[in-house]
Amino acid sequence: MRTVIRVLAAMAVLLSALTACTSDGRDGTGIVVTTNILGDLTRAIVGDATEVTVLMAPNADPHAFAISAQQAAQLERAGLIVHNGLGLEEGVARNVEAAERAGVPTLSVADRVDPISYVSDESAGRPDPHFWTDPKRVRRAVEVISAGITDHVDGIDTGKVRANTDRYLTELDQLDQWMTEQFATIPAERRKLVTNHHVFGYLAQRFGFQVVGAVIPSGTTLASPSASDLSALAGAIRAAGVGAIFVDSSQPDRLAKVLVEQAGVRVQVIGLHTESLTEPGAGAGTYLEMMRANTAAIVRGLTAP
Repeated sequence: MRTVIRVLAAMAVLLSALTACTSDGRDGTGIVVTTNILGDLTRAIVGDATEVTVLMAPNADPHAFAISAQQAAQLERAGLIVHNGLGLEEGVARNVEAAERAGVPTLSVADRVDPISYVSDESAGRPDPHFWTDPKRVRRAVEVISAGITDHVDGIDTGKVRANTDRYLTELDQLDQWMTEQFATIPAERRKLVTNHHVFGYLAQRFGFQVVGAVIPSGTTLASPSASDLSALAGAIRAAGVGAIFVDSSQPDRLAKVLVEQAGVRVQVIGLHTESLTEPGAGAGTYLEMMRANTAAIVRGLTAP
């Protein structure tokens, strides 16, 4: 009798394991996210309802980071892959595509938030993946991710996901209102942005800024400016009376300093958290913290005498 009971118990464990797995070997529950900004949004939505794995480390460059063989295997076992898309994750795009071919559900978020295109320099006409600088589009992204999780992640507590989503949407609405109030303190004639590469197109559209140019005249940090690029931008800075250049705090600002010297004007070089979160407690540990820090720095840089 005991032997029969043990056999039945073993069969029950095996059956449970089999029903928890999909037919292609995935566990169907865990979520893998490429960038840490999207990872923060996803964790806010999910809470403790399921495991969320984020591939991109704090302070990394989303255009350049790569993953290990173990992380690539995680992608192919995931219940859902959340990625930015529109060419942002240049170092892991092939891994995401391989997982998709293997049958893993994937969610390209930037495609779903009414993307805009670059309007100048070498990336002109291509879709801009940097949607997170506009909190309104992030609001849409959260709704898209929430729906994707509900649709594709087995066994998820949909009530908890909805409650978490609603709570976070309220926080995003509060962020958007606060940013609007802060940017209103910048005179219209001083709402001009120069960055290390083209990353603030969405913010400019949402809050009425003019993008004068970028040190790297591209939508990716993997490009390089020529001497003529820097000279042309220096002239644009002088003509527009730009008071600050904003660079990513995790990237070297050597080129921006060279540009300041070429421009021949008094221009501040100010660090922002543009494409990556930091470690917790380092200034931009969450999306909400990052946007508040960036807003305060932009206001400070463009209102300084």
